[in-house]
Amino acid sequence: MNILILGSGGREHALAWAVLQNPKCDRLIVAPGNAGIDQIAECASLDVENPSTVCEFCSENSIDFIIVGPEAPLAAGVVDMLKDAGFLVFGPTQAAAQLEASKSFTKEICDAAKAPTAAWARFTEADPAKAYIRQTGAPIVVKADGLAAGKGVVVAMDEETAIRAIDDMFDGAFGRAGAEVVIEDFMDGEEASFFVLSDGTNVLPIGTAQDHKRAFDGDDGPNTGGMGAYSPAPVMSPAIQQQTLDQIIKPTMDEMARRGTPFEGVLFAGLMIEDGQARLVEYNVRFGDPECQALMMRLGAQALDLMLACAEGRLDQARVNWADDHALTVVLATRGYPGAYEKGSVINGLDTLPETSSQMVFHAGTTAKGGHITATGGRVLAVTARGASLKEARDQAYAMVGQIDWPEGFCRKDIGWRAL
Repeated sequence: MNILILGSGGREHALAWAVLQNPKCDRLIVAPGNAGIDQIAECASLDVENPSTVCEFCSENSIDFIIVGPEAPLAAGVVDMLKDAGFLVFGPTQAAAQLEASKSFTKEICDAAKAPTAAWARFTEADPAKAYIRQTGAPIVVKADGLAAGKGVVVAMDEETAIRAIDDMFDGAFGRAGAEVVIEDFMDGEEASFFVLSDGTNVLPIGTAQDHKRAFDGDDGPNTGGMGAYSPAPVMSPAIQQQTLDQIIKPTMDEMARRGTPFEGVLFAGLMIEDGQARLVEYNVRFGDPECQALMMRLGAQALDLMLACAEGRLDQARVNWADDHALTVVLATRGYPGAYEKGSVINGLDTLPETSSQMVFHAGTTAKGGHITATGGRVLAVTARGASLKEARDQAYAMVGQIDWPEGFCRKDIGWRAL
């Protein structure tokens, strides 16, 4: 098969790494890719948010299967045009992708499906939103309604922070994503991620993980796109997974189908667990980053078979073969992230690190320049290791981190602390 993966982050590097292990893959192109992906696959310069450009590229390169990595091409309707052109593609349509592209849409779906989640309200102007905050009190959660690269959420522990978040969002801090704001009740508990595939009819769980959103150790500092993750997440017991399927995910899928917009692809449910019960925090309609790196390390070659079964509508015949193992990812980011940071610093030591089924460095914001790997983004590398225990995976990952020479970078030193 000729396979195209859309995206340029650590998630797409992990997907490419897993796909290449499957003998069904004859040729792999990643667009636009990054310096790490370029070492294992073909990279192509392509505007992945332009549906017609992507379709033309697929025709010219005889692409058999397309995997859409990030959320922006999904929200732009790339999948719709690809399907209309007769291509086999993994990912939801533009209408179904609203489960991530619009927080208020998701809340309306949850209300209709009676899925447990936080009470909420939607606002298009700042003053009514501020009045609601003063009436409700803190802690409270303020979210930009649209896509904001994982950063449009403020968990405000006091009213002043919440009011400031309202001003930032309506003043354009998150662009068009903040033109509408959703305010939610604060939910206490432990966060976890649950990943399922859906072909529009069938649902297949494919793993659990736990992300670390805050920038610094001890869950301190601002929210980020994710500073590390591990899989599986012990808090996601079999009973909680079943409750999530029965009360949250399956009712959501039924409601989407009832509306004529069945969901096909991977659904990532961000959950809050308290007293043995899960409530929905948010949906993402693609693999999480950095959760994907840990999941792909555990899934390996079968990841392609599962995505093909999903795209071909035969998930009822698919099975996930899990090893009794663990994987952990440590993200290295440029100093200053998630705020302002400088680009172009050189990263040394990567060529001495192992690239095996148990140890990999997945690239995100990197490019090759003058014979060196340089940092071009906020989150730059995802150092991932697999072990018989979570402690073994953690120790291997941090041993690899210790071999990377990059003074301009930083990472959290406590990934996995909740489980360990």
